[in-house]
Amino acid sequence: MASRADNLASNLSLANFSKATELKNRIWFTIGALIVFRFLSFVPLPGINARALNQLADVAQGGILDMFNMFTGGSLERMSLIALGVMPYITASIVVQLAAALHPALAALKKEGTVGRQKLNQYTRYGTVFLCTIQGWFLAAGLESFGASNGIAAVVDPGYMFRIGAVISLVGGTMFLLWLGEQITSRGIGNGVSLIIMAGIVAQFPTFVSNMGSGYSEGSISTGIVVGFILMVIVLILGICFFERAQRRLLIQYPKRATQRGMMQADRSHLPLKLNTAGVIPPIFASSLLLLPLTITQFAGNSVDTDSATGGALQSVLQYLQHGQPLYMTLYGLGIIFFCFFYTAIVFNPEETSENLKKNGGFIPGIRPGKRTEEYLDYVLTRITVIGAIYLTVVCVVPEYMIAQTGVPLFLGGTSLLIVVNVTVDTISQIQSHLLAHQYGDLIKKAKLKGRLR
Repeated sequence: MASRADNLASNLSLANFSKATELKNRIWFTIGALIVFRFLSFVPLPGINARALNQLADVAQGGILDMFNMFTGGSLERMSLIALGVMPYITASIVVQLAAALHPALAALKKEGTVGRQKLNQYTRYGTVFLCTIQGWFLAAGLESFGASNGIAAVVDPGYMFRIGAVISLVGGTMFLLWLGEQITSRGIGNGVSLIIMAGIVAQFPTFVSNMGSGYSEGSISTGIVVGFILMVIVLILGICFFERAQRRLLIQYPKRATQRGMMQADRSHLPLKLNTAGVIPPIFASSLLLLPLTITQFAGNSVDTDSATGGALQSVLQYLQHGQPLYMTLYGLGIIFFCFFYTAIVFNPEETSENLKKNGGFIPGIRPGKRTEEYLDYVLTRITVIGAIYLTVVCVVPEYMIAQTGVPLFLGGTSLLIVVNVTVDTISQIQSHLLAHQYGDLIKKAKLKGRLR
């Protein structure tokens, strides 16, 4: 049976793909949804002067907002309907998950199955609307004051009506992106929200390449930096692929049972524990938590007099938390480590796994079932999570620091590559699973047809 499965897995080809009609429909639906996402990134907010906004974007180039702009696929610099992207949703989901881990009522709600998860998702959406409202208000107010301070009328008719309209539009754009992501997850292929973030990053690749090419032609970027950057990208992609596929496989032994020939045979299997159980969630969570206050601080600072005490304090915060600064890198690395352990604890429950093994009669050789198995699983998971956290921190922080030190005018670093490679690998794995299921379905149909003929 195992050899037949291996043969089926090895025969995944374009010919098999052409027969998988459902898979093709899912892929086309995903591509269409991502095209809609890209079209929306070019629809400006009502009351925005597009030409003046381009001038203002050149003035405001650099800083933490470039990082935010990368995750939204350039929507922020164009002040489109989806300028906030899905980051408010991610921040709200962090808060809800933290609350579910700490608050007994929410923890009980989480254990209620589908109904409990739907309730928590509803709370997450309410939090998303709240965060979008706050960020949208500061974004609109900061755009008015920032444009006025630079002598650029980016807003046609500044005032409360523009701010209210901008907030409503931004909230609607973000909620539409969430709905689009849910549709991709259910009717398309891959995780919808992750694919939207990846599409935004990939859409910025031509800009990154163009910036590097123009810098090289102008002489501001040397040949060594270009070659080093290309080598760094290649090494990062290979390293990410290796660590994302790395597993610690625990041997699971099952009691002996009688076979058809009367012989006693013991079953064995393996419990795979991924080195990076949390995936791309830690860097996304850490980025969103840093971007939320920094976005509000930057746009609030634009509307405050820099000579005042409040304005000076806000400018100091922005200065020390700029992209590439030591304080920003430190907070970013600590956030990745924290969310790596936090999300791993949410995804994998040693107590539940131990109970399931005990119910099925399975045990780890040399470890007693029950409490000792739970402690052993927690011990092994903690050790490999330490390695996974170090790997994520190095991949995300070190390239960002190197880019900041070399002065390369790009914001394509380890975080971007990690998200793109991880989401791509996950999507390809789901496509292979659909193809394998399609081949198994054809095999079962043929077996039933032969049985009827007999």
